[in-house]
Amino acid sequence: MEVTIQLDPAHKHVELFGPADSHLRLLRNALDVQISARNDKIIITGREKNVNTTAEIIDRMQRHLIKKGSLNDKDIKILLKQKDTPEIAKTSQAITVYSQKKVIEPSTKRQLKYVETMLNKDLTFCTGPAGTGKTYLAVAVAVSMLKKKQIRRIVLARPAVEAGEKLGFLPGDIQAKVNPYLRPLFDALADMMDFTQMRKFIDLDIIEIIPLAFMRGRTLNDAAIICDEAQNTSPLQMLMILTRLGHGSKMIITGDITQIDLDPEQKSGMVEAIETLRRIKGIGAVELTQSDIVRHKLVQNIVSAYKKKGLKPKNK
Repeated sequence: MEVTIQLDPAHKHVELFGPADSHLRLLRNALDVQISARNDKIIITGREKNVNTTAEIIDRMQRHLIKKGSLNDKDIKILLKQKDTPEIAKTSQAITVYSQKKVIEPSTKRQLKYVETMLNKDLTFCTGPAGTGKTYLAVAVAVSMLKKKQIRRIVLARPAVEAGEKLGFLPGDIQAKVNPYLRPLFDALADMMDFTQMRKFIDLDIIEIIPLAFMRGRTLNDAAIICDEAQNTSPLQMLMILTRLGHGSKMIITGDITQIDLDPEQKSGMVEAIETLRRIKGIGAVELTQSDIVRHKLVQNIVSAYKKKGLKPKNK
């Protein structure tokens, strides 16, 4: 059997093939096929099953290269080990953002469910521990919708009081006071567009990053609204943010309900909202777990070790 794969001319063929075609040699030796590369084409010859497997791995290699910006022998060996494992991202559409070097895809089944829920529901609740991509994927979906002109603006909000710290006791003007709380949202945006474009969007109020208290009294139409760290909202604050939802808008509420920094007698507005609203049509709720942590491979082990000792990380 022979299969020809037509490569995108924009792809980095040298990086895909490897130095002196070393990546293709790894595939030949591991899968018992013949592979020849001609400009923007790859021709695979061999037994049908082996050829199909090779074509699938090359497709994964291309998407890995687009997503990560690099590809090495170790990556190829990992893909070969996973050759019989269905790839999560294959069933989903990649999230395109403004960065030309990045395509964002869910890495686990629950992350895939999260992305699909955000795309299909007007209101999504997502809970999960640090490092599971709650905020990052929400911002990615919002940026993608903005790029496709499905919305006109993005509003990112966080409670401005965490771990018992109140703004009045922090130095500086209001911008200096809230910046530490909003920094994770800036970091996510900076990964999806260059600084000049982000600054322009913020100056034009196309992207607004604000403390939750500043949302009061507003109705947000044609917007993607993300409320991050929502486990630290009171029931009244949560009701306030939920009722900001306007025509043509989508809202995503994220938080780690095991890390509630409210007074012990104060119930989390996020917990109450999920209990009250999750059965309403148009509202989705997704729970990410420790197995969905996608930061450095050590993070999952660190979280697990501290969990056994009854301690929980404060840094999201």
